[in-house]
Amino acid sequence: MAKRLRIGIDTGGTFTDVVALDGDGALVTTKTPSTPADPAEGFADGVAKILRMAGAGPGDVAALSHGTTVATNRLLEDRIDDLGLVTTEGFESILEIARQSVPDGYGNSYFWVKPPRIVPAHRVRAVGGRLDHTGAELRPFDEESAVAAARWFRDQGILAIGVCFLHSYADPSHELAMRDVLAREHPDAVVSLSCEVLREYREYERSVTTLVDAAVKPAMNGYLARIAERVASRLLVMKSNGGVLSADEVARQPITTVLSGPAAGALGAAFVVSRSGHGSVVTLDGGGTSTDVAVVLDGEPTLTTEGSIGRHPVKIPMIDIVTVGAGGGSVAWRSPEGALKVGPRSAGADPGPLCYGRGGAEATVTDAHAVLGRIPPHLLGGEVPLDVDAARRGLGALAAELGLPVERAAAGILEISAWNQANAIRQITVKRGLDVRDYPLVAFGGSGPLLACRLLDVLGLPAAVIPENPGNLSAFGLLTVDVKNDYVRTRVVRDAELDPALLAEVYADLEAEAAGALAREGFPEDRRRFARSADLRYYGQAFEVRVAAPAGPPDEGLRAEVVRRFHDAHEALYGYCYRDDPRHPVEWVNLRVSGIGPIERPSLPERPPGDGDASRARTGTRRVYFDAWEESAVYRREKLAPGDTVEGPAVIEEFGSTLPLHPGFAAILDGHGNLVVTSR
Repeated sequence: MAKRLRIGIDTGGTFTDVVALDGDGALVTTKTPSTPADPAEGFADGVAKILRMAGAGPGDVAALSHGTTVATNRLLEDRIDDLGLVTTEGFESILEIARQSVPDGYGNSYFWVKPPRIVPAHRVRAVGGRLDHTGAELRPFDEESAVAAARWFRDQGILAIGVCFLHSYADPSHELAMRDVLAREHPDAVVSLSCEVLREYREYERSVTTLVDAAVKPAMNGYLARIAERVASRLLVMKSNGGVLSADEVARQPITTVLSGPAAGALGAAFVVSRSGHGSVVTLDGGGTSTDVAVVLDGEPTLTTEGSIGRHPVKIPMIDIVTVGAGGGSVAWRSPEGALKVGPRSAGADPGPLCYGRGGAEATVTDAHAVLGRIPPHLLGGEVPLDVDAARRGLGALAAELGLPVERAAAGILEISAWNQANAIRQITVKRGLDVRDYPLVAFGGSGPLLACRLLDVLGLPAAVIPENPGNLSAFGLLTVDVKNDYVRTRVVRDAELDPALLAEVYADLEAEAAGALAREGFPEDRRRFARSADLRYYGQAFEVRVAAPAGPPDEGLRAEVVRRFHDAHEALYGYCYRDDPRHPVEWVNLRVSGIGPIERPSLPERPPGDGDASRARTGTRRVYFDAWEESAVYRREKLAPGDTVEGPAVIEEFGSTLPLHPGFAAILDGHGNLVVTSR
């Protein structure tokens, strides 16, 4: 009988993580080296390896869920090929004008030079025609100038084109007409329309979001095609909004995957710890290149539409994640001023850290852990032996430049890395009005647990939770998420003038769009769910607050409930509201619907308690440097039972990750297999 496996694959900078779940709930996990030159190769290697381990064949795979960094890396590295913009006549300088904000670190805008635009001015073409903010046509679409623009792009060999006309969120007809012209005059072009990518007002953000979609579309579609050649199973791709979608649907809007991998990790952490009674936590996903931090409130990661990837604002629904260049492969270096720095540059998977023995020439965070004995002299159960002597030689050279002993230099590298991670956690908590001391830390990823004890000290966190198989949690998270797509429509109207019939009309249109996408995904009518929300503000404000809208008829009762929720949310966020002040009327801005196709989630059965004797998991001791060299007990995590307590100094090892337990800390295994670390 076929096993009917569901497989989750998360491609990272160093390793590709793979998990397989069969119909009986049995889980198999592994890792394979990532292949940056062609991530599809590492993807196929991971599928082949997990099938061998599960004793299954390609025909046993029910579905593949994938978290990818193809779009993210393309934007972070600014690898954007020739790109063109078609916009409304008279608005050719929209990318040059942009916004007035100046990045942190520039106290005076006179000393800040704007970075190059995503599309230089000479590759912007204007087309006649004009709509007003209601969608009414002021000037008809000018096909003659549209044909001229299409032919110019064709003659210049520009194959990726974004189309963003003024107020097309209200009526997409002019953009659809432009697509027809491009299809006729320049059939080789890949085209993104703002009315399909982001049907929402604010022309600059909508333009950039559309251009980012066009920029990543060729690379993403090529990547998905290469996967399809190697793997015949149905492919679901993780989206930034916390849902998955079929590869065919994602190919239409690849921008929705820009935070694909990190989103899966946050969702996996939320799923695992919610079963253990932790509803609200901070998640920390430590990889080889970077660390991703998010907040989970009442079991759900927080969402935003004010995100950015690199220097590009991307106004799509995404899990609110802060990323810092503080991973295991982050390079340690001496600044011109003589200070020790760590990251954001990474040694990646190839050549990788010095201890990998692949020709790496610079000391990294992983090398520091190896030299201090905090990780074993081999990774992945012996698959990746580490050359600790090479790491010590490389760190010795850096330490000599700094005038420090090797151990002090290595400890300094880890201290800086821990503070980089702590600052990311503060950004996602303190800067959003949350007291970081109220939230346990869920640390996962290959390098996530390594600095957990130090983060408890630095931030005053109550505990750190290390899930089972933390190195594969992002891949596991891919098996816990629903199919999800988001739809938005801008309707700017004051609450006192809002006709409930307008609410009913717009929500019905959005739900029809969502239903069509879910039907294409194979969900029957009785398995489709729709979640409504709305963006509101006080009249005169520049930005909105999003609140959930209740189900049921979009009538006067729904309108009043949404406004009440807006006042409550505004007060919670900013400390005040104008609930009973007619001088500050409420204004509706955007209406939103998420179409959700629920999937069957894995079960996490509670385990029976052990006898409380952790010594059965002890494999010996080794010298580990914390504040000094100490003989520390070494434990195998898989041999621990619920209720077992390990006291530091100690090291708890498993296949994909390691937890160094500092002196003064203890770890207890709970009934779901999570290690809960607290300060004694």
